[in-house]
Amino acid sequence: MRTLALLLAAAAGLSAQSPRVSIETGFGLILVELEPSKAPETVENFLKYVDKGMYDGGAFHRTVKMDNQPANKIKIEVVQGGINPSKRVDELPPIPLERTSKTGLKHVDGVISMARSGPNSATSDFFICIGDQPSLDYGGQRNPDGQGFAAFGRVVQGMDVVRKIQAAPAEGQTLKPPVRIIKAWRVQ
Repeated sequence: MRTLALLLAAAAGLSAQSPRVSIETGFGLILVELEPSKAPETVENFLKYVDKGMYDGGAFHRTVKMDNQPANKIKIEVVQGGINPSKRVDELPPIPLERTSKTGLKHVDGVISMARSGPNSATSDFFICIGDQPSLDYGGQRNPDGQGFAAFGRVVQGMDVVRKIQAAPAEGQTLKPPVRIIKAWRVQ
């Protein structure tokens, strides 16, 4: 009976594991762990893009550092990536904004979140936080609407790669050249 209980517990642990995605870049590998129990729609959306291979050939195209946002009163530090430009025609419809006030996730160092222009406008672009960025949470002042952004996971390996991307040559906030996403895939 005890063996059966251990097997059931092990099986439950395997099925409850959070999905992980490897993002191979021109600068190295980034491993992210996703939070489907907290941000289910955002995780599902991201995984659809991963599973369809739409990030393969994409790029990290934006770096936001303390010294390249002179017009912003509230400063942040992130890198932003997106799908292969040739696959934009297959981009999925925007998803509802899963606010941090509902998910309980916060924009801390290494968090992955969806880029957006307005509420319910996120599609495929994502960003990774460098350092804690509370102004990106619900009620934060980075976006004038105060709705924040949809955090949905965190980097568990490769923050050194994220920091290299952030420090890469840029014109303003545009990485020149962009840092290529070679491939993104589920590892569990």
